Order: sequence, then structure tokens, then C-alpha cells
Amino acid sequence: MDEECGCGMHHRRHEDHCGCGMHGDGHGYRRHFFTKAEKLEKLKGYAEELKNELKAVEEKIKEIQSQK
Repeated sequence: MDEECGCGMHHRRHEDHCGCGMHGDGHGYRRHFFTKAEKLEKLKGYAEELKNELKAVEEKIKEIQSQK
């Protein structure tokens, strides 16, 4: 689901920053650098989201095929 922070840009998750200064700790600050551990966790989360998306697509395909 797309979210809007008021900057006019659409984001899938609010972690997706557009550079408007509205993201971060709530005070207009946005981090630019992340540790390896943080990057790894973010990638693992993204991989899990992709797996869930694939499951949903496969379910939808089965649903459509069963309607024939």
C-alpha cells in the first residue's frame, strides 16, 4: 500500500525516503549511513516481503484458474 508523508511523493513503506526531511526520528533528521547489520536486516526483511508477495500471486493464480 502506498503511503504519503505530505511531500507529494508516494512510498511503499515509510522507510523509503524521498529526501523531503519528513522521515527519520520525527525531528526532520534522516540517517544516511547504516551498519552492515542494519543493511543485512533490511535485506532479510525485503526478501521475506518478496516471498510473501510470491505466495499471494500464486494463490491468486490458483483462485483464477479454479473459476474456469
